[in-house]
Amino acid sequence: MKYKRILLKLSGESLMGNKEFGIDHTILEKYSDDIKTIVDKGVEVAIVVGGGNIFRGVGNDAEEVIDRVQGDYMGMLATVINSMALQSALERLGVKTRLQSAIKMEQICEPYIKRRAVRHLEKGRVVIFGAGTGNPYFTTDTAASLRAIEIGADVLLKGTRVDGIYSEDPEINKNAIKYDSVTFNEVYDKGLKVMDLTAFTLCNENKVPIIVFDMNKQGNLLKVLEGQQVGTLVEF
Repeated sequence: MKYKRILLKLSGESLMGNKEFGIDHTILEKYSDDIKTIVDKGVEVAIVVGGGNIFRGVGNDAEEVIDRVQGDYMGMLATVINSMALQSALERLGVKTRLQSAIKMEQICEPYIKRRAVRHLEKGRVVIFGAGTGNPYFTTDTAASLRAIEIGADVLLKGTRVDGIYSEDPEINKNAIKYDSVTFNEVYDKGLKVMDLTAFTLCNENKVPIIVFDMNKQGNLLKVLEGQQVGTLVEF
C-alpha cells in the first residue's frame, strides 16, 4: 500500500444515492465493503462524514427562521447520525470501529481525544469522527483537514461522485478538462473547486496531500491506496 494511514472524507449527499434525502442502504453497504477491503490490508483508516443528506447548516433554506449558529449545530448532529449508520454497517462486516464526537454524547460515542484516536488506529480500528469540529462556521471539509493533520494522516482522500478535479463543473460543461494531478498553488491560481478554502489551506500549510476520486465506483478506494492513477492528486 502506498499510504499507511488515511483520512477518508465522505459527503452526506453521497449517502443518499438516488434518494432525495436520508441514507441509501445500498450505498452504505458498498462504501463499507470498500473500507473493509483496505482495512484487511493493514491500512489505518479514519473517516469524516458530512450531514447534507439530513440537514445542511450552512446556507440552509430556513436560515431566516433558524439562527446560523443553531443551524450549524443541527448539521453537526446530522453528521453523527450518518457516522452511526456507517459504524453499524462496518461492524456488520466484522470491522472494529470507534466513533468519536467533537460534541459530547457519552451514551453513543466517545469524546474526541487525539491520543485515543491514534491508539485506536494503531490497533487496527476504524475511527469515525462525528460532529465536525464542534464549532459553528466550519464545514466538515475543514473538520476532515483538521483531523487528518492531528492524527498524522499520510493523505486526505475526498470521496465524491465526480472522478476528480476539473477545470469547470463537468456536470454543467461536458468539455471541462480533468486534471490527473495539480499543485496547491495551481488550485489557488486557477480557482479550482476542491474543498472550502479554510480546509484546503490547512492541508497546504501542513503538507497533507489530497486525492479527489469517485467513491461510488466499486474498488476505486483500493486502487487509490495501491498508488494507481485514480482521481486527481493535489500535491506540493
